[in-house]
Amino acid sequence: MKVAFAGTPEFARVALSKIRGANLDIPLVLTQPDRPAGRGMQLQASPVKAWAVAHGIPVAQPRSLRLDGRFPEDAARAQVALQAAAPDVMVVAAYGLLLPDWVLAQPPLGCINIHASLLPRWRGAAPIHRAIEAGDAETGITIMQMDRGLDTGPALRTDAMPILPDDTTATLQERLAALGGTAIVRVLDELSKGIRTRPVPQPTDGVTYAHKVDKKEAVLDWNLPAAALERRLRAFDPFPGAIAVLEGETIKCWRGRAVAGAGLPGEVVSVGSDAIGVACGADVLELTQMQRAGGRRLSAREFLQRAPLAVGAKFALPI
Repeated sequence: MKVAFAGTPEFARVALSKIRGANLDIPLVLTQPDRPAGRGMQLQASPVKAWAVAHGIPVAQPRSLRLDGRFPEDAARAQVALQAAAPDVMVVAAYGLLLPDWVLAQPPLGCINIHASLLPRWRGAAPIHRAIEAGDAETGITIMQMDRGLDTGPALRTDAMPILPDDTTATLQERLAALGGTAIVRVLDELSKGIRTRPVPQPTDGVTYAHKVDKKEAVLDWNLPAAALERRLRAFDPFPGAIAVLEGETIKCWRGRAVAGAGLPGEVVSVGSDAIGVACGADVLELTQMQRAGGRRLSAREFLQRAPLAVGAKFALPI
């Protein structure tokens, strides 16, 4: 069976690697165009492209797949490449482009998506971030037969996974990537043997949307409860990072814990050997890992050694 693949970040690269490890033929990989990255803003290939090139798999990087869109020439070239590859099925994982009808209809077995949530909860671009931010106890992987909607297709397989109390987006994504790779290989193995699992329509109840994370959300609002801010620290690690302004200086806050306490929102109410306590709308957020501009992540102890802080100092409230 020939499997085309469309994906971009590390989450997708893990699945691509597992598909290749299952000795399935991958005639074509689609991924996003190279983007500027790093301090020098040099063009950088996506993790999926870098892996595919290293393993001799043809790669296409259209800016769009819409034949009637802004980049019709890109879409037309991708169409020719996909037709020439003649895949039986296409696997999609965090690709970043919507698939028009011509793509959905091209492979005889359709397009199958690896989605990092238990659909219909957290449809959309940032399901891992939003699950942590919301305080969900579990999440998982849904292998879905794609249709024209946004993550609305019927499920071929679901696998649940607990969200641990100290999970960040980075740690949870790593586990979900491995789970998704294993799940898609099992589904593809069944398809290669002619076993067609009956797709299960998604429930109409419980639909939520995981909107893309905006950098503007990174600014901590100390009027919120400490528990909500603690979850936001974990949800926004590694991107975009939670931001606070301490007496005019912008600081990234990476780790913290919610504890009982009170004070004016944004006020430093305790300075200990391993934490800086900041009053919130409810309770206190004890910051345990922070980062100054241009520096590295520091424990609270290291941070205080470089920049002593006293009770009564103020973190700015958002305007």
